Amino acid sequence: MPTKEVEIIVYGAEVLCPSCVNLPSSKETYEWLDAAIARKFPEQAFTISYVDIYNPPEDSTKKEFAVRVIEEDMFYPVVVIEDEIVGEGSPKLKTIYKELEKYGYVQAGI
Repeated sequence: MPTKEVEIIVYGAEVLCPSCVNLPSSKETYEWLDAAIARKFPEQAFTISYVDIYNPPEDSTKKEFAVRVIEEDMFYPVVVIEDEIVGEGSPKLKTIYKELEKYGYVQAGI
């Protein structure tokens, strides 16, 4: 079981990034990840939140990273787990699952 409840943050925007034209929106990616992770790691708590890079919350860490996404022209959505970037533009579930397993998350059926 997880050693702690991991926070997953999806940074994105309403408008698709110019290089991500045929991909789902940041918000759709956030919803898809939430459902996929809950299925893969049932009954294992995690927090997932969405941060609009053009309208970030007051939380200084999230606000600073949102500015970084814009300034560094990152492909969004950018998926961050415990301060580690694990996906940009079109995040890969396999990579995200591997990162969660580092924190003790166990896949269903194993």
